[in-house]
Amino acid sequence: MSDDLSAYDAAWGRVRERLRAEIGDAEFKSWLGPLHLCGVDHGKALICAPTRFMGDWVRRHYLDRISALMDQECNDLGGVEITVKKAAERAAPRPAEAPSAATGASSSRKGANPSGGDVSAPLDPRFNFGNFVVGKSNEFAYAAARRVAEANHAPFNPLFLYGGVGLGKTHLMHAIAWHIRERHPGRRVIYLSAEKFMYQFIRALRYQDTMAFKDQFRSVDVLMIDDVQFISGRETTQEEFFHTFNALVDQNHQVVISADKSPSDLEGMEERLRSRLGWGLVADIHQTDYELRLSILANKAEHLGTEVPQKVLEFLAHKITSNVRELEGALNRVVAHSTLVGRQISLEATQEVLHDLLRANDRRVTIEEIQKQVAEHFNIRIADMHSARRARAVARPRQVAMYLAKQLTTRSLPEIGRKFGGRDHTTVMHAVRKIEELRATDPGFSEDVDLLRRMLEN
Repeated sequence: MSDDLSAYDAAWGRVRERLRAEIGDAEFKSWLGPLHLCGVDHGKALICAPTRFMGDWVRRHYLDRISALMDQECNDLGGVEITVKKAAERAAPRPAEAPSAATGASSSRKGANPSGGDVSAPLDPRFNFGNFVVGKSNEFAYAAARRVAEANHAPFNPLFLYGGVGLGKTHLMHAIAWHIRERHPGRRVIYLSAEKFMYQFIRALRYQDTMAFKDQFRSVDVLMIDDVQFISGRETTQEEFFHTFNALVDQNHQVVISADKSPSDLEGMEERLRSRLGWGLVADIHQTDYELRLSILANKAEHLGTEVPQKVLEFLAHKITSNVRELEGALNRVVAHSTLVGRQISLEATQEVLHDLLRANDRRVTIEEIQKQVAEHFNIRIADMHSARRARAVARPRQVAMYLAKQLTTRSLPEIGRKFGGRDHTTVMHAVRKIEELRATDPGFSEDVDLLRRMLEN
């Protein structure tokens, strides 16, 4: 190794500034800021990363550019190598790095949680793999969840499950935790909501006990965070979650995340965190189809120990399409009514018991209906909703239709974009923001949009 690193260190400093100018402060801070030159070995510059996870990312995305810039600065350099060394941590300490597994395990078992006790939320015994009904809309997410639950080491990290409300994300999360606890009782599993994670972190800050918090969460074998979208906009919590995530992945400990949107669609989330959430396997759960809803109802009726006429199950599967939670809740109401009043379950009785729910579902509109109504209102062709035309007379009605689709349907932004000629989700986001701005500044335009909404809802 070279006896005099000062010249190379100065060169690395100039390269860092050029990289910062090229990629921007935010990206530089996330990926390149923590790196430093830790030596030169056999003519190669050794650039040290604090964790293996970060080192792998830098090799894939920045190594070629770093090598080119360092070569320009140092003519005698034989290349650049990204490495991970404890020397890096000593030379450039970063807050909240992962403790050793031994230290973490010891402190966590001594009550590292400031409030005392186990922070993991209770698991619902109904939510296991055995009673999860699999169909086309969820088979990929189910298979991924099973793989994680059965593997001895993290097969993909993180596993990110996303989908609308009541489609089975939480069921799969609980099923993974149950399966791991039954097969490997010695493995430490923490399952909790993002809100609970945030609460525990804030509590640790208040009691000045952040080290115990870090030890507890970074020494687990499996960390499962439900509804991660709830930390959007919470910068301090995101920072802590970022480091916790980084430490666990670096130790090859499994992380499982759920959200209502894909990582790229999580608004208010730092870019570096979004990129890491999408690093492993992203599995979405779509809206259920008729066959899956019918299977779910049949399975539910069997567990309730009640005979439900097939025509009632088919009726419910046709009528209640929003989510599984609402579907099962409807069947619970029908069975409870039959039991309590002693009335046989029939199609007529079902319609009476669920009249409010059925009416609400009947009012749900489709994106196609929205496009048709908006096109007629603004006197444009339906085809213009899918076309690439950018004239304001076409683009503004198209934006109104996207806005109403976001307000009146449960479709995700990517799904809405696909219905408008395969547009990107960012186009839909822009349309929603634009219509909101126009409504705030133009009362006449706002009335127009309200009129369209009332026509669609009635």
